[in-house]
Amino acid sequence: MNNTHDPEILRGLHAAIIDLVEEINRPSRDERLVAEAGIPLDRALFPLLASVARYGPIGVVEVADRTGRDHTTISRQMAKLEELGLIERRASAADKRIREATVSAKGRKMVAALNAARERLANRILISWTDAELDDLRKLLRRFADDLMR
Repeated sequence: MNNTHDPEILRGLHAAIIDLVEEINRPSRDERLVAEAGIPLDRALFPLLASVARYGPIGVVEVADRTGRDHTTISRQMAKLEELGLIERRASAADKRIREATVSAKGRKMVAALNAARERLANRILISWTDAELDDLRKLLRRFADDLMR
């Protein structure tokens, strides 16, 4: 196995990843997704609902860590999601001091609408890609993400 890689390839990979992260984190990207889904959800709440849907039951501190925001902001936003009926919170079975969130039935419908909208938008972007190319990209990104998280 090769332990050193071509620095030019690594710089190009890093540049592509930075471009992706910056594009994904643009507020307009979330606004476009919410509009495409046709749902009444504040753009700032969307990443939290997505995190709870993907990782729940999940506490405020973990959501804050995953989204790169402070836990006091996340706590207020989670309370708003609960007020809107999109999540439910209860004491953790492992630690009663922690309130964990799960997506409610209403929240699951909203997440389904967001997922469908994401798929429509992705199909527009990836129209010229073959299924084989997309599958290769999926496999390589999954491998990279798994290695990065280790």
